[in-house]
Amino acid sequence: MIYGIGTDICDIRRIAQSLERHGERFAQKVLTDAELATWLRRSERWPARGVSFVATRFAVKEAFSKAIGLGMHMPMTWRHCEVGHWPSGQPRIITHGPLTPWCEERKLHFHVTLSDEKEYAVAFCIAEVQGGAASHASLPLMR
Repeated sequence: MIYGIGTDICDIRRIAQSLERHGERFAQKVLTDAELATWLRRSERWPARGVSFVATRFAVKEAFSKAIGLGMHMPMTWRHCEVGHWPSGQPRIITHGPLTPWCEERKLHFHVTLSDEKEYAVAFCIAEVQGGAASHASLPLMR
């Protein structure tokens, strides 16, 4: 059963401006340690791909926060949500900190997709309840 859906589109130029203004501090705010390491590697060889990397992660985390119905309110934070990949290369959501038990309590499983072009990054996320009759309306939000 679908718990929630979320989508986000991000202007890559806006992320580039934030990175120019705030440098690595901006990336450290939005990315987990694993994502930050990937961003640093990519940015060294392909600066434009590094900016796109941050923009797609920004869009995915925004879409995810909408799908779970929290927005950017605890236990959802930029660094409690990570974009990883399945062995097939398909993107997936990895939760950290207090967001993990919050999602486990609701038996949530996630489907996510992301894409980017020269100026925009876009992401779509579906949060699905697995094996239970819990619904978004029946479970309290932890804000």
